[in-house]
Amino acid sequence: MGHMLEEIAVERGHEIVLKIDIDNHASVTAKDLQAADAAIEFTAPGSAVNNILFCLEAGVPVVVGTTGWYDNLEEIKKAFITQKGALVYATNYSVGVNMLFAMNKLLAKWMNKYPDYAVEIEEIHHTQKLDSPSGTAITLAEGVLENLDRKHHWQKQEVSDHKALEEDALRIAYDRKDGVPGIHKVTYTSAIDEIQMSHEAFNRKGFALGAVLAAEFIKDKKGIFTANDIFGF
Repeated sequence: MGHMLEEIAVERGHEIVLKIDIDNHASVTAKDLQAADAAIEFTAPGSAVNNILFCLEAGVPVVVGTTGWYDNLEEIKKAFITQKGALVYATNYSVGVNMLFAMNKLLAKWMNKYPDYAVEIEEIHHTQKLDSPSGTAITLAEGVLENLDRKHHWQKQEVSDHKALEEDALRIAYDRKDGVPGIHKVTYTSAIDEIQMSHEAFNRKGFALGAVLAAEFIKDKKGIFTANDIFGF
């Protein structure tokens, strides 16, 4: 992801002034980071919160692409509001996925009138993905729950697990396979037909492009933003 971010940023006329990875993160100072107009954070759930707060302390706008840290989201929001920082966070920066998010909410609103349809979300990712279900799948689930009265919460299950869930639970089925950048599906099934919306990433370039667009957006801004502020679907 780091290589793709750099490639796209340079193609769009930007200069990469600092790269932080496992080999140098301990020696990077706030002054080093302040050479940047914005930072893009794509790491792992266990390190994301500290990285985000480091950017805040340095006064550098930060775009966060890591998922799996949202248990700390309210704490992070409060810190950015108090210290007048700039943050963009999103479960997915792909243009196509954000279109799917918007269509998912609309379909769920329509399907609220048709209780005969069972609904399920499925996601498949590469084996290196540390969180499950994916942040993208959780965002899709939240879009369904906001608009479908018969579902009140989501529960995750491995794809191969078919144990019955509570009637008001929305199933998120997840799987991990080598070499899969990301597949997400929302399926409504009745006795007579099936409706399915899906997005398949062929590579991670779409995620990287969206993150660079977010970095362009947040430069010189203050506040807390999401992908919806970037794309507005």
